[in-house]
Amino acid sequence: MQKSKGVVNRFVFLIFVFLLGTVYGQKSSDIQRVLSFQEKINEEFASKETTPLTAQDFQNFKALDFFKIDTSFCIKAKFVRTPHETPFIMQTTTGREPLYVKYGEAHFRLQEKKIVLNIYQNQGLINQPEYKDYLFLPFTDLTNGTSTYSGGRFIDLKIPDRDMILIDFNTAYNPYCAYNERYSCPIPPEENHLDLPVRVGVKKYKNTPDHK
Repeated sequence: MQKSKGVVNRFVFLIFVFLLGTVYGQKSSDIQRVLSFQEKINEEFASKETTPLTAQDFQNFKALDFFKIDTSFCIKAKFVRTPHETPFIMQTTTGREPLYVKYGEAHFRLQEKKIVLNIYQNQGLINQPEYKDYLFLPFTDLTNGTSTYSGGRFIDLKIPDRDMILIDFNTAYNPYCAYNERYSCPIPPEENHLDLPVRVGVKKYKNTPDHK
């Protein structure tokens, strides 16, 4: 009986997602992907083993605050591979000096602006099997310091097998140092600043001040 009830609830949820996407002109598959991201990151923060929160903040944690999902920020960008780039040290919030390489560029239009963002590969992770396809997109935008963390946000990507790459700003998240200053976090390079507000993804954490 309990199992069948769960199936019914899941079915109702999927219908809700489909109707939501239909009403607002958004793809249900995109909405479902973002909802899965939100669920996963909330589970990470709610677990003692994986949370970046301080012990005090963890006691009161319920869920992260997200902007409303907007699939117009789900971008299929042209991916331009940039081989033979020289590895460099990306600046961090501490004295840590992680080595990155510019792996490629994402070319797209957003809010009538032509945009190019650099996509990076962490050279310290490439030999770990779980990170063999991992790419890193740090960025800043006009919401930083107000509705989002002042130090910018990150998006996780995978190496595409073609010349297109999906960049969903609805899955933009804060670096760990936005919640706990004991962490060392990369600072997005100036080249990855968006001269527009990105009001999707994870919002600024209200319970802690910015850690610059």
